[in-house]
Amino acid sequence: MTAAFRFNPPDTASIASDVERAFAEDLGRGDATASLLPADAIASAQLTCREDVVIAGIPWFDACMHKLDPAARIDWHLSDGDRAKPGSIICEIRGNARAVVSAERSALNFLQMLSGTATTTAAYVAAVASTNVRVLDTRKTVPGLRLAQKYAVRCGGGHNNRIGLYDAILIKENHIIAAGSIAAAVLAARQLHPTLLLEVEVENLDELQQALDAGVDRIMLDNFTLPLMREAVAHTAGRVALEISGNVDLTTIGDYARTGVDFISVGALTKNVRAVDLSLRLTIK
Repeated sequence: MTAAFRFNPPDTASIASDVERAFAEDLGRGDATASLLPADAIASAQLTCREDVVIAGIPWFDACMHKLDPAARIDWHLSDGDRAKPGSIICEIRGNARAVVSAERSALNFLQMLSGTATTTAAYVAAVASTNVRVLDTRKTVPGLRLAQKYAVRCGGGHNNRIGLYDAILIKENHIIAAGSIAAAVLAARQLHPTLLLEVEVENLDELQQALDAGVDRIMLDNFTLPLMREAVAHTAGRVALEISGNVDLTTIGDYARTGVDFISVGALTKNVRAVDLSLRLTIK
C-alpha cells in the first residue's frame, strides 16, 4: 500500500530511473548473500525512527521494494512531510524475504538521505517563521538526484528555485562582463527567452539600481552586509522581489529574514547531506 502524498513527487519514470541506478551499483549480478535464504521465505519488518526527523522519500522506498517484489505490502503510518519522533514506527512491510533483504539498503539510502534534506529544510524554515521570507533551494544537489532532493525540500516546508539552467535566467558577473553591462545582458535575455523568470545578481547598491532600471523580475543580493540588505529593501520599496544568497546558515538566516527581503536561498539544504537515523528490523519465516 502506497502512502498518500501532500507534495507532488517526480514522475514515476524519474523515480524508476533513480532506483535502477541504485540497484545497478548495489545488486550488480545479484545479491549473493540473499540467495542463502529459502526462495519462498516471507519477511516481516518494521521501520522505526531513532531521532526527530521530517519524512521524505516514500515513493523511492516503495519503488525499491516493489521492483523486487511487486506483491510486497507496505503499510505506512506516516506520510512525506510528517515529523517522526524517536521510537515511532514509520511503516510495516511484508514480502518475499530475498526481495526485502536485497532492496533494504537502497530503499533506506533514499529515505534516510531525503529525510535528511527535509529535516534540514524544516530547521531553516522554522528559523524564519516569524517573517514572510520563503526559503529556497539551489542547484547544489547530489548529481543525478536533483528532482528527488528538490522534492524533499518541499516536504520540509521550503520552496524550489529554478530546477536547472533551462527554466529561469540568473545573470551573474561573467554574463554582465560578456554583455558589457547589466542593461545589455537583460535586453539580450528578454529577446531570447521572453517568458522565463529573469534574475540579476548584484554586488553593490549601484548595480542594484542598474538592475531596477533594466526591469528585472528578481534581484539577488550577493554577500551583502546586514546594513546594506536593509538599505536595498528600503531602496526597492517592493518594486521587485529581493533574494539573499551567500553566508547563509542557521545562525544568520533569522537576521537576514528580518531585513524584509522576499527570498533566501540556502545551498546547505541539498549540498551538506546527512542521512537520518532509521532502523529496519526483519523477522523471516
